Amino acid sequence: MKEKTIDYILRATWMAVSKMYNEEASKMDSTMATGFALISIDPDEDTPSTSLGPKMGMEATSLSRTLKNMEERGLIERKPNPADGRSVLIHLTPFGKEMREFSKGVVLRFDEAVKQNVSEDDLKTFKKVANTIMEMVQTKNNFTTDKIS
Repeated sequence: MKEKTIDYILRATWMAVSKMYNEEASKMDSTMATGFALISIDPDEDTPSTSLGPKMGMEATSLSRTLKNMEERGLIERKPNPADGRSVLIHLTPFGKEMREFSKGVVLRFDEAVKQNVSEDDLKTFKKVANTIMEMVQTKNNFTTDKIS
């Protein structure tokens, strides 16, 4: 696979980015998953926990574990949703807001570094290709295991 299939390039690149984010998060005794959750939670309004999973692309079990850890660390508070007794609202604590800003800063610095090293045209092409691949995977357009021989 080292001939660089599209899958290999995507996976290897994401693994490198993920490792970098986890290294940065560890400086604050945190993880990439926690940082991603913090960025996904509205800093001013309570966020329904049910909206976080789809937004983050996380399974309910992983999200539940992440939220439990965040609550134990004092980053969030869970409140019953007055509009729907079955759901929970997630509220950032002052410490959670502080850590959200740290996480957001890491993401924005990485984004800026990429923009400084990759031309605008190449970034447009990259985004177009990435969006096409995502759409293909989500709709299974032109891709099924039946077609692979």
